[in-house]
Amino acid sequence: MSHVLGLAIESLVTVLLMLTIGYCWLLNKRLQRLKADEHSLKATIAELITATEIAERAIGGLKHAVRDVNENLGNQLDAATLMSAQLKNQLAEGDGVVRRLSKIALAARPAEPAHAPAAAAPAAPVAQAPRVSAARAVAAAAEAFTERRRAGGLAA
Repeated sequence: MSHVLGLAIESLVTVLLMLTIGYCWLLNKRLQRLKADEHSLKATIAELITATEIAERAIGGLKHAVRDVNENLGNQLDAATLMSAQLKNQLAEGDGVVRRLSKIALAARPAEPAHAPAAAAPAAPVAQAPRVSAARAVAAAAEAFTERRRAGGLAA
């Protein structure tokens, strides 16, 4: 029985050794896959770091561009504000000139003839002078004013 018991123990040790070898082989395969995954993960991390650096440089460039655009827009806005104020002043001056010319035109118009008394009714309707536009009236008055000024100096 001692041989059978020894043979059984030896067989059991052999089976356990075979199971251990199989398990070690399986663990070796898993470790190889894990190493391969580690390498691909390192490559992915390196690509991510590179992409992050590129994005940081792009953000820096965008910040610089935004700063330049902000300065340009600020300068253009200041110039537009200044020009708007100048145009407003010029419009006010032009309005004053038009008012003075209108006054001159009204002063330069010939006096309208007095109407006939109401007792004598005209047989035909009175022909009215054609209406002259305000701009033409102002221009005509300005011309009359300059002619009077040249002629005798008595315009104003």
